[in-house]
Amino acid sequence: MIFVKPNKEGINPFLQLLLLLFYALLGGFVFGLLAIVIILIINGLGMVSNLELLLSGDPKFITEFKIIQILSSIGTFILPPIALALTEGRKVSQFYSFKKPQTLLIFLVLMIMIVSMPFMEWTVLINQKMVLPDYLKAVEQWMKEKEDAAMKITIQLITVRSNFDFIINLIMIAILPAIGEELMFRGGVQRSLTKAFNSPHLAIWLTAIIFSAIHVQFYGFIPRMLLGAGFGYLYFYSGSLWYAMFAHFINNAYAVCAAFYMQKHNMPLNKADEPIGFPWYGYLISAIITIALFKFFKDSADRERKLD
Repeated sequence: MIFVKPNKEGINPFLQLLLLLFYALLGGFVFGLLAIVIILIINGLGMVSNLELLLSGDPKFITEFKIIQILSSIGTFILPPIALALTEGRKVSQFYSFKKPQTLLIFLVLMIMIVSMPFMEWTVLINQKMVLPDYLKAVEQWMKEKEDAAMKITIQLITVRSNFDFIINLIMIAILPAIGEELMFRGGVQRSLTKAFNSPHLAIWLTAIIFSAIHVQFYGFIPRMLLGAGFGYLYFYSGSLWYAMFAHFINNAYAVCAAFYMQKHNMPLNKADEPIGFPWYGYLISAIITIALFKFFKDSADRERKLD
């Protein structure tokens, strides 16, 4: 990648964001092209005629599509924030703050992710009821078509054909996004916006909105935005990116494992997003306990910081 030489005062936060975008576009292009080259080497040049089917996630070429997904994830999300840290002349561990994780805080993150599930289900149900005004019906139809297309590709990706496929799915859907998206959004975008606006809370929510919007799944926008904000507060309260990465991994790994369980029990994967159906007070209790756990996490992280 191309690096911009930093000055001694450090790069302006808005310039940091532009550099992140530049590195992401460059990394996505280079690694996407690398994936295509690898696929052509494996399958031969005849694969060129099937590139359109491949890029659309056609089931016949799902293995090749996963190669593209994995390499694109590395190029678009993992390498750009690393490049930014190197541009600043800083070690990645120091630039993004990878403090040694504490057992109590790791346990609290796990509890937050489990306890918040009913509340997150409620936000999904609310989001899915979104209806646009009549004059935007064409837009609404387009959004639904995009959502259906995304769902079809997702089902193809999480379909497990072997135990090795399950491992690949964990890497592709849980591990790489947990590392890359947290480095990019919480470590890169949130960090830069915090410096730009001198407001951690504004930075957390702006980053969460960008994080959700980048997935281009309109009927999951609200829960994904709240997840992003939750990851952001874990980073802000603890001063360490490990906890946000761990929470992100739990969220995505749960989806992979749930899909694996459903296939083992001959359950259709298109039913994976169907709500469990908690009573209204279950959603309320989930929200209250989740907020309390975040407060406990913040207080515990403050105590750990004072002991250092």
